[in-house]
Formats: sequence, C-alpha cells, structure tokens
Amino acid sequence: MRVAIVSDTMSAYGGAERVIEQMMQVFPQSDLFTVLDAVPKGERSFLENRTITSSFLQKLPYVDRYYRKLLHLWSLAIEQFDLTDYDVVISSHHSVANGVITRPFQCHVSYVHSPMRYAWDLQHEYLRESNLVRGPLSWYARRVLHQARLWDFAAAQRPDALAANSHFVAERIRKFYGRPATVLHPPVDLQAFPLNRERRGGYYVTASRLVPYKRVSLIAQAFARMPDRRLKIIGAGPDLAQVRSIATPNIEVLGWQPAEALVDLVSNAEGFIFGGVEDFGISLVEAQAAGTPVIAYAEGGALETVNDLGTSMPTGLLFEEQSPDAICAAIDLFEEQRGAFQPAFCRQNAERFAQQVFRDRFRGFVQQAYEERRGRAARSGDLGFGRPRIVSSGAAI
Repeated sequence: MRVAIVSDTMSAYGGAERVIEQMMQVFPQSDLFTVLDAVPKGERSFLENRTITSSFLQKLPYVDRYYRKLLHLWSLAIEQFDLTDYDVVISSHHSVANGVITRPFQCHVSYVHSPMRYAWDLQHEYLRESNLVRGPLSWYARRVLHQARLWDFAAAQRPDALAANSHFVAERIRKFYGRPATVLHPPVDLQAFPLNRERRGGYYVTASRLVPYKRVSLIAQAFARMPDRRLKIIGAGPDLAQVRSIATPNIEVLGWQPAEALVDLVSNAEGFIFGGVEDFGISLVEAQAAGTPVIAYAEGGALETVNDLGTSMPTGLLFEEQSPDAICAAIDLFEEQRGAFQPAFCRQNAERFAQQVFRDRFRGFVQQAYEERRGRAARSGDLGFGRPRIVSSGAAI
C-alpha cells in the first residue's frame, strides 16, 4: 500500500509526534505531511531524515513564532494537500488533520488524540484564559469558534474509520461527531522508564506543562498545607510564576528537566501526582513503568490507566474532587495503604501500553479499514480502487 501520514502542526517531540513515530515504524515507506513543521533540531531524530511536505504556512517568514495565531488558516491549509497518489491516508488529529481531502477510492483512517478541544468542551475555559469573556473581541472569538465547530464536525465525517486514544476520547467523538471509534491506546516508551523497586527519594513528584487545565497549582496548594511532605514540580509554561508564588519550603519548583533527570526524579518518588483531566495521560503510564504509583483525579484517561485502590493489583489512588482538600486526603490514604502499591503491579499494568502493542493493533486497524473500503469499492463497481481510473478520454478521475 502507498501510505501518507498527515499531521496537524508539529512543534516538539510530544505525545502526538510519538504516535506518528510508531505509525512510521508500521509503515516505513510512508510519506509525511504536516500543516507546519516547527520541531527543534535537537528533537528531530524520530523523523529519521524523512522528507516532510508542509503547507503554504511554512513559507511565511518566522512563522514558527506566531503560527498559533493563524489557527483560522489551518483548516484551509490542510485541505490543500494533494494525496491522489496514495492508497491509504492516515491522519493524526487533534486540530484539523482529519479534514484532509481524499478521493472516493482512497481509504482514510484518522487517529484522534482529541476533538478540537478549544472549540468544543473547553471553549469557555479557553475564553477565560484568553481574557475574552466579554466585549467585542469576545463575540468575535465566539463567532470564530462557532465556525470552527461547524468545520470540525464536517471534517470528522470524511475519514472511513476513526480510532481514539482512549474510551474518554471515544465518548467525546460519539457526542461531538456522532460516530463510533475504535480505542487504540497510544504507545508508551517503557524502556525509557526502567523498573525501580526501591523508592529512595522521600518526596512526591508531578510533571507536566504548567498550564491551567493541568491543575498543578492545586497540587502546590495542597502541599503548602502539608509542610512535613515534600513535593517536586517538573515542567514549564504560563503558570510557572503562579506555581512559584504558591511554593513553600517543602515544595521545589524545578522547571523544565532533561529526559535523564525526569526519569530519575519520577522513578525515585514515593508517588506521582496529577490533578488535571487528560485524554489519555502518557506521564501517568511512564510513572507506573518505573514502579511509581499514581495519585490522580478520577476523570479522563486516568480511569483507564490507573488501577485504583481496592482492585486486585492496585497501581495508584484516584480522588474525586479537584481541590487541595481532596489531594491532602488522598495523600493521607495513600500513606496508610502504602504497602498495597507494589512496583511490580505498576510495571505490569504499564506494559499494556507498550509500543509493540500499539504497532500490532494499529496495523490491524488500518488493514481492516483498507479491506472494508476495498470491499465497498468492489460492490460499487469502482475497479480503479487504490488509484485514479483512466477513462477513454485519457483523463484521470
């Protein structure tokens, strides 16, 4: 099969890029298309010197500095790719990628990291964070988001098959797009987080981008009330100054850390704490791979990746409310039941999300979609399935 992989903007070696890396392992001869390639030089090894086709946005001067402000052009950009020569098109979607235009005889499958968050369930949070709650600019932004929802719904009808990175996202796909989705949990590099059976640090840790929906400030507020317990906060972002203003002497705000330091800090922690709602939550699985139990808010991907206290092989503890009080209570219970959370349990649970597991399941998902599309084409008499048909005039249609 001739395969094209289509991505939203790529700006770092993050979760979506790690999924694309594994897709390219499954289809090593595939070609890669992206709205914009802004991955730094030091993070490009996963691309393996592959030629990348970018949209017209790539030609704008210094676009890597302001491309997020061109969001209204992303949907136009994604629709300009000419993918005529491919049998299978795979879109890696969290913004506009599944809106790529394919021809009737082509098979298009979309791996959905999330429906367009800022246009759907996070619209009001996005408006608050952008100070666009009231006034003329607010109504303009609401109009833009309204148009984005209309386009996103229409674009979501274009793929032949949808995959979601969690049951949580699959339910959002059903609600927003009105379509079913196969759940394929994303790949986690377990080898990067070797099992550590000894917790030597005497501290708790959290690691994420410091943005409001991650709720790191809640974790800091909780530990400010527990001066006898230590917390290390890893990450950078817009909330860094706020988190530092909350920090008390028992809280260490480390900022961004290189991979080696991150692994060491996570693997030696008493527990990994997360207070936000993730579509999946790779960091929670990475912590368990290292044998570190997780204390997380009971919503989103955490419900699928953490075995709560009371199960036969618990790997963490889930709390029901996003508040400092709930986090403090969860830490108290966690320490009372510390012996229940065995490093081996954590590692065994994490292995469900290994890279090879993803590759095997994803290969089967694409092959099934391709065969089903091929069957529909045969039933409709489209003998040119997989390539342009040549008609008597010599024109390709």
